[in-house]
Amino acid sequence: MPVEYAGLAEVEAAFDRVMGAIAALLSYAERAQPQVWSLDGDSSVQWLGKALSDVWYEDGQDGRATRSFVGMVAADEWLLDFAQKVNDAKTALSYCLAEVKSKKVASPAEIKAALSLRHPLVKGHLEGAGLARLNLKQCWRQIPISPLPLSRIHLSWYSSGRSITRMTAAEAAERLEKMDTDADHIQIQLRALASIPSSEVLARVQHQAPLIRGNLFFREPLASGKSRKAMNLSLPLFVPAPEGVLPTHKDPEQSPPAARSRKVRSDEKLEPEPFLPSLRVYRYRA
Repeated sequence: MPVEYAGLAEVEAAFDRVMGAIAALLSYAERAQPQVWSLDGDSSVQWLGKALSDVWYEDGQDGRATRSFVGMVAADEWLLDFAQKVNDAKTALSYCLAEVKSKKVASPAEIKAALSLRHPLVKGHLEGAGLARLNLKQCWRQIPISPLPLSRIHLSWYSSGRSITRMTAAEAAERLEKMDTDADHIQIQLRALASIPSSEVLARVQHQAPLIRGNLFFREPLASGKSRKAMNLSLPLFVPAPEGVLPTHKDPEQSPPAARSRKVRSDEKLEPEPFLPSLRVYRYRA
């Protein structure tokens, strides 16, 4: 078998295992009917199925975006085991995709084309609901699982998330030079770069979309001694619930606040204004 087909076959098998593990979880949930809560008010096992099976882009969806399904599930030992098996299968799929990508045996487009027709659930949605393009990030993102039963959970919007990539001034100049260097705003930024050492380390900032963060308060401390943990929740949180009841919580607002509610940290390391606006690049404070 040619290398490229072998690589695709491995990805397809890993994808099948993910979808099979999700199907097994949902089959058990249909029988067990656990207590479910969701931010949008649909507290049904059907909503849970939609949340866990959503692995595609909708038409017009930003290619960088992923949809969130904020909720909680009161899980018994069997349901927790099914959730962990889904996560294990997702991890294996992400490793498999990374290996195929590193060996360049198949392009992301070829992988998506093959997987989009692999599973009846996905194929049906693609054909019947006007949906297209498999969202690989939504395929492998993990189901959040609380390690211990909770006494309560505090849910709140987190709108200040960001990822920071370090780059040198020389690397930033290289990126700017690939843009329209005749434009005045690019010329201004190139001159600004020329005024600092080429070895200076800068920070490229990507602001993340608002998300729900859960502060989990455990009934008993973890082995580390900690009694609480913060988790970002883009998928329903599976909570160990021996009594079958969800922990005490207060519903957050349906949408994030319009303005930033947190104060700027006093130990902020970046300058307040971008040094290179076209690249979202900042200088570090002296």
